Amino acid sequence: MNSGFTQILRGVCALAAVGLCGHGSLRAAESGGKLIEFDPPGTYKAPGYGSLALANNDEGAVIGYYVDANVVYHGFLRAPNGKIITLDAPGAGSSVGQSQGTVPYSINDLGAIAGNVEDGNDLYHGFVRLPDGKYEEFDVPGAGTAANQGTLPLAVNIEGTTTGYYVDASNVYHGFVRSVSGEVKTFDPPGSVFTFPCEETCINPEGQVVGYFVDANSLIHGFLREPNGQITVLDAPFAGAGANQGTIAASINPFGEITGYIADAKNKYHGFTRAADGTFQLFDVPQNQPLPPGTGTVAFAISLVGATTGIFVDANSVEHGFLRSPGAAVVRFDAPDAGKSAQQGTRPSTNNFDGEVAGWYIDSGNVAHSFVWKPDCP
Repeated sequence: MNSGFTQILRGVCALAAVGLCGHGSLRAAESGGKLIEFDPPGTYKAPGYGSLALANNDEGAVIGYYVDANVVYHGFLRAPNGKIITLDAPGAGSSVGQSQGTVPYSINDLGAIAGNVEDGNDLYHGFVRLPDGKYEEFDVPGAGTAANQGTLPLAVNIEGTTTGYYVDASNVYHGFVRSVSGEVKTFDPPGSVFTFPCEETCINPEGQVVGYFVDANSLIHGFLREPNGQITVLDAPFAGAGANQGTIAASINPFGEITGYIADAKNKYHGFTRAADGTFQLFDVPQNQPLPPGTGTVAFAISLVGATTGIFVDANSVEHGFLRSPGAAVVRFDAPDAGKSAQQGTRPSTNNFDGEVAGWYIDSGNVAHSFVWKPDCP
């Protein structure tokens, strides 16, 4: 990112509140705001199915997918006024009961959308949907051509550069970055046996990419990939050093600030932020009960102003949403119709400049529903 653009962004952020709202401070530190639940028309509301809002942008648009009664996946785009259109990318499969179709993962502030289709042979292909509605499809060189292999873009930045992963002919996962002109670069951090750029907001305007990889000992490490290909391994303080423990870098904003979470030596989760200078700060959403393994705080996304969103998993393994300001103020929220049993609850995905959060919740019947949560601002 050029220094002039950086200074403009910093000026914009200085006008925003240091709290949780783009234009003022949050009124309530607990359960403030308004949550709007929605499902696109045609959503199959049965256990294990439904709709999932996966990302929002600073304009207030939301994208995600829903499953229909034939178990075919369709993307959707929800405008800020609530109007929803269905997105079916060319080449998407539609076999009954096969979970084929279209899944958008990310939307930038110009309205470009990145995602993947699963075709009639259960092979994945990447796409970018341009703001004018036209689709560009692509496959990463080296991607496998058998069922459940292929190319899966996960994020798109303001320049139109995409990142994600591909599954090769040996079913190994690798990262990739694709420029707006179509140039593809593949990558794996040193020692990786499984590379996964994280979803939705894991590439910033400069082209920095974050994610995680797994080494031969099943230890998880975060990574930061620079536009020139240089990769820095990210191991947050107090991350566990056993199998399936470690650091997951989940999101990066235009200033290089990163959020994510760790699994510690007791398999409990803690959120973190990492400043551009490499300084880590761990945090936990306060809870009233001692937490067993597999619970805790998980951060998924960081906005332009440095606010983070994610879940805290309580002692009963129920998920709840949170939004945390750069100043460490936390607001918690739950969808009114969210279930209260294990693996149910409210699951934020991304947050935008104004503090709006997109995500989904699982109801008491294990059906997924999309939501947009808007903070209670003056």
